[in-house]
Amino acid sequence: MLINMNVGGTEKALLNMISEIPKDKFDITILMLEEYGGFLDSIPSGIKVKYFKGYHNIKEILKGPLHVTALDFLKKRKIIKAVIMTFLCFISKITKERSLFYKYVLREYPLDKNEYDIAVAYAGPMDFISYFIAHKTKAKRKIQWIHFDVTKIGFNKYFAAKLYKKFDQIFVVSKEGKNKLARMLPKLNDKIDEFTNIVSPELVEEMAEKGVGFEDQFGGVRILTVGRLSKEKGQDLTIPVLAKLKKNGFNVRWYCVGDGTARYEYEQLINSYNLGNDFKLLGVNSNPYPFMKHCDIYVQPSRHEGYCITLAEARCFSNPIISTNFTGAAEQLLDEETGILVGFDEHQMYNAIIRLLNDDKLRQKIKINLQREIVGNALEMDKLLKIANSF
Repeated sequence: MLINMNVGGTEKALLNMISEIPKDKFDITILMLEEYGGFLDSIPSGIKVKYFKGYHNIKEILKGPLHVTALDFLKKRKIIKAVIMTFLCFISKITKERSLFYKYVLREYPLDKNEYDIAVAYAGPMDFISYFIAHKTKAKRKIQWIHFDVTKIGFNKYFAAKLYKKFDQIFVVSKEGKNKLARMLPKLNDKIDEFTNIVSPELVEEMAEKGVGFEDQFGGVRILTVGRLSKEKGQDLTIPVLAKLKKNGFNVRWYCVGDGTARYEYEQLINSYNLGNDFKLLGVNSNPYPFMKHCDIYVQPSRHEGYCITLAEARCFSNPIISTNFTGAAEQLLDEETGILVGFDEHQMYNAIIRLLNDDKLRQKIKINLQREIVGNALEMDKLLKIANSF
């Protein structure tokens, strides 16, 4: 179960994992809250797809603060609902979590009549999906997936400590992320394990040959970043870095594949630095691999990640990589060997790019080391298949 099939790392990781599951042995159903996303057409044939009926009726209630929802009901003269929502708001503040609220919202939604071998709350941590899998799904085993750095996203440890007891396994997508969750929920330590996001180098390279990449005939150095346009992905760090590079005479152009809520803000920032011709927002593209293959430098400027799948995919090609040192980055890149790790700092990012532009030996060393490296985590599938085969 996940939110939708938006073009993002969580959705890509799910599709990659599904591709590794033997279809002759397992029936797979994806349950989404809404029928939406650029990856809908990428769901393999033979996979059942279901949608949460009625989600549009409760979407706004789930997203908004409870006291605001209560006030809105009161303004609409829905007195009973306003009183109930006020009570739920009061209880949520006392318990510091929303279990009773989710129970109320789902009160008319029946328990799924099917019994699954495994039910997975994949869009983790998303409290509503975790609650749904725990209370509205029948399964022999239940798994909670964590895709983010729980110290960075407002993770509700009170809700997790209560609800995650109902799960048999909790997978976190990086070793560092696993350790952070274990420190936050020490009583659940025996359930927590690492499950690195699956990447298929063969598929990535195949897709790179099928799609269309750079078409602007630019003759300088192309720097690429792939990811949702949002604060956590850190593209705002790269814009002043490019401005400094241009000011100092470097013939470079920066391309960003992806879209998101911060696009307007970034467009304004680009214009303020007069970079309209050199910082290119290319929008969403479900196949960014031709760009990854043909860029000169790949940069991952994230503030925080769980396990950055775009970084893992960029490693499938031999182009030099620079990444901020977010959770899990050091598990993917060996500093000065297969890439350069920097702090989330404009000057460090600028200096790292300058080093790659000026140091042919460093650039070649990173390229050679990336070519020798085996990218892919298919062995992680053994952890999931072991659970599936334990009945």
